[in-house]
Amino acid sequence: MVVLACLSPIAAQATHLKVAYLPILPMAQLFVIDGEGWAKKAGLELELTSFSSGPALVQALASNTFDVAYVGIGPAMVARANGIPMKVVAANGVNQVSLIGRGDLAAAFAAAATPAEAFTAFRRISGRPARLATLPKGSVPDTVLRYWLANIVKVASDQTEILGVGEDRVQQLLLSGAVDAGSILEPILTIVQEHDRNARILATGNAMFPDQPGAIVAVSEHVISASPEAVSQLVALHIRATELIREDPDSIASFVQDAIGKGLISRDTLAAALKSPAMHPVADPHVIIAATRAMQDFQLQLGVLAKPVIVDDLFDTRFYDAASSAH
Repeated sequence: MVVLACLSPIAAQATHLKVAYLPILPMAQLFVIDGEGWAKKAGLELELTSFSSGPALVQALASNTFDVAYVGIGPAMVARANGIPMKVVAANGVNQVSLIGRGDLAAAFAAAATPAEAFTAFRRISGRPARLATLPKGSVPDTVLRYWLANIVKVASDQTEILGVGEDRVQQLLLSGAVDAGSILEPILTIVQEHDRNARILATGNAMFPDQPGAIVAVSEHVISASPEAVSQLVALHIRATELIREDPDSIASFVQDAIGKGLISRDTLAAALKSPAMHPVADPHVIIAATRAMQDFQLQLGVLAKPVIVDDLFDTRFYDAASSAH
């Protein structure tokens, strides 16, 4: 049975948790928990370590030196498939990857009846396939893009050219006009539209991959076994942070700026990104289980996932269920 501890200060020594995370907007719950100082009040001491990519974070998890990971569902599946004993205890959001277009491709979408017709028209006019930037193959943004092209809009492979690069590079390519569209997350969607008033969302997250999973919270099975109260506290705080992001995004923009802004993204831009229709903050892990299974099936088809995981074994929903019922 999972015990949900209260959120009042705990007299006993704080439980120390080493947290690996990706410094991206979908991890906003972690930035809120840390920025608001909620963890210490709940008897948790979080030691945060940032990683530049999902694969780098998975490599670090293999050393068994981290207790918690704020990471994408794709890397979480890879970690579990490679025997790393971690469980997904909460979601961060759904439908957060969207396709943003610019220039002639955006104009083609505005004029065409369907995306397939838009890509055909663009190729006829430009004499080349549309260049689409996203993260490297196997990432959630790349998987969502390929799923949408193949299964939803059924675009012939010769109509597009997919470039898998880093997140900052996706933004650079879009702003420079070197690509025609990008399958990517906030705040890049907002930044591009602020700099290019003709840029527009060509496909929303749910249209590209219904209930698409994205960022999640995973916890070491050792911690789940040894310190279930700490996991309960963390999940309860995660739910609280999710509600705050939904209800008052302006109030937490400074925490996000401290975590990911690097002094280059204004607070106003991040506040706008937090209010974007592409954010969809959700803590309930039940919401993404079926879509995670569908994503894994597609990644196996693509050959980017070496071996499958039993998706039901990847999730441990007890902590969310206890926290949400007590909330």
